[in-house]
Amino acid sequence: MQRLFTEQGKSLPAVPWARYPRPQMVRRDWLCLNGAWDFTACGKTQTITVPFCPESLLSGVSAPPPPGTEMRYARRFTVPAAWRGRRVLLHFGAVMRLARVAVNGAPAATHENGFLPFTLDVTDLLRPGENELCVACVNDLDPRWPWGKQKARRGGMWYTPCSGIWQTVWLEPVPERYLRALTVTTGPDWFCVGAEGAAPDASVCFAARRWPLGARIPVPAPILWSPERPHLYAFSVVSGADAVQGYFALRTLATGRVNGVARLLLNGAPYFFHALLDQGYWSDGLWTPPDADGFARDITAMKSLGFNTLRKHIKIEPAQFYYDCDRLGMVVFQDMVNAGRYSFLRDTLLPTLGIQRLPDRRTQRDAATRRNFLQAMADTVRTLQNHPCIALWTIFNEGWGQFCADDAYDALRALDPARFIDATSGWFRQTKSDVDSLHIYFKKLRLGREDRPQLLSEFGGYVYKLPAHSFNPDHTYGYRLCRDRAQFVRDLRALYETEVLPLAARGLCGAVYTQLSDVEDETNGLVTFDRAVQKLPCEALSDLAPRLLRAVRWE
Repeated sequence: MQRLFTEQGKSLPAVPWARYPRPQMVRRDWLCLNGAWDFTACGKTQTITVPFCPESLLSGVSAPPPPGTEMRYARRFTVPAAWRGRRVLLHFGAVMRLARVAVNGAPAATHENGFLPFTLDVTDLLRPGENELCVACVNDLDPRWPWGKQKARRGGMWYTPCSGIWQTVWLEPVPERYLRALTVTTGPDWFCVGAEGAAPDASVCFAARRWPLGARIPVPAPILWSPERPHLYAFSVVSGADAVQGYFALRTLATGRVNGVARLLLNGAPYFFHALLDQGYWSDGLWTPPDADGFARDITAMKSLGFNTLRKHIKIEPAQFYYDCDRLGMVVFQDMVNAGRYSFLRDTLLPTLGIQRLPDRRTQRDAATRRNFLQAMADTVRTLQNHPCIALWTIFNEGWGQFCADDAYDALRALDPARFIDATSGWFRQTKSDVDSLHIYFKKLRLGREDRPQLLSEFGGYVYKLPAHSFNPDHTYGYRLCRDRAQFVRDLRALYETEVLPLAARGLCGAVYTQLSDVEDETNGLVTFDRAVQKLPCEALSDLAPRLLRAVRWE
């Protein structure tokens, strides 16, 4: 396998990702704990660079431990003197998978979901001067928990596991009574802020006025958010001695009929979600881009090609990704991360041969797996719900871990009444879903048979491999091989011109091309795994976006 570094990964600062990690709820003071930590696994202690997982090049770990190995992280820190008298919160962006945290030798917490953030109040465990932080973790790839696309034996559409700390670790001082979380709801010309942990006198500051928490606050001359005009509004919340800054956007999502055809509506008008599958892997950082601008570079590159949507596939990103989509104007279709056991025969082979109906009430019957998945789904919504860029949730992908999809749809709808839900992306559809969601790779594209908005949630996957920028010189994974760049451009344009565009006029509301970047064996990306080469010139596809939009609006 080739060691491929991104340009930014060739020279890391001593403290990578030293950017405030929570853009929707900003406080002034914080301390980044990224950088060099002691790392012990398999009886060997060395230095690791946080927040990069030990399997990644950027971690600096010489021999990544195999999945299931217990790993121990340790570092020392000193709380700034200016924080004296305040509570101190310790935040972890994500640790894969089971993490036990100790401060100065005292247990602080155990956390079991490797994709979601968690916060600890460690004030009472601190001592004057230097403190020791230890994290013991193991990535056991336990299928009872969300695991994504990791496999101990990577290959094809399964990838290298990412263990341990893979997002920013940071400290933050707060007053004795502090704001724990904000919830923002919006309409076409108003917003409302709720806050967990607020004092009785808490208020929202917006447009030079103070408003009570929970009040519906009018927005004069509202500007609705869209990829073409991603307008954000700033506000702040003051609660006793605590104050945070946030932002929101105004936009509406609905389904409706246009000339008798079911459509997805953005801000009251039919919209075509011109999308890419985005798996969020980098050649040197794996799950973590080399710097905090990595997401923005991907987003702006894909916008230059005319795309307006990313399907975030089987992964939950740091808040920076969703903030960049919010501010730059990129819709997100967010997948829930799969739990449960995958079966090649049931989940891939039979559906590819055309057997795409399967009752799911008796699949994935393990009670812990079901419980963990549903809890993770609820926690994912609570973590990401304030981001206006997210327009659609995907519950199950291609049957992976699928069970009782109709019940899961009802549970998710209760959590989020506003966004679209794709209950079963690809196949094994049940009764409830906001879209008819198809995956088509080896046949001519078509619409589904259900009378609901049509979504082509995966297609394409054309391969144009650049050997010097490919992870695996010996194996190539994709769905159609192109000999050179000219054929790649020609075949991709023909796919959109002759198949996607005609379907858009007949009812197709969105199409998710596979994929944004190459990932390990897969060389079907529009950019290489190391982000060194964009395989398409900007002008190759940029004219398609307005044509697709006109098609769904019958213009």
